[in-house]
Amino acid sequence: MSETRKVIVDGEEFEVELEQEGETWTATVAGQTFEIVVPDAGPAPKKRRSGGGKSKKSGKVSANIPGKVVTVEVSMGDVVEEGQVVMILEAMKMQNEIQAPVSGTITEIHCEEGQSIEANVPLLVITPPESTIDD
Repeated sequence: MSETRKVIVDGEEFEVELEQEGETWTATVAGQTFEIVVPDAGPAPKKRRSGGGKSKKSGKVSANIPGKVVTVEVSMGDVVEEGQVVMILEAMKMQNEIQAPVSGTITEIHCEEGQSIEANVPLLVITPPESTIDD
């Protein structure tokens, strides 16, 4: 299996297609193929996949772009499910549904309907229930 990577050699950037077979790497740059031998090299490290099973998600809800809060669909103390719409935000003349990233209870609300908000500012906080399973 090959992968394409950007590399910088002596300050110049190249797009390189890499393929590994044991100690030998094949690198293709601008149509030219080079063989590189790395003695005692183990296999290439596996890529980490995001969204894995036990990763913890944040209960902080924020918008990645500035906009205006159209509606806040929840109140303090409400219990929400992951994926539930918690507010509608208008940004760039489009209305966007903001969903709960985790299940839990609404413990903080930092905005109100009609308010203009900046990007990456916490709008509300969802506190997940205490886990009863030991990790």
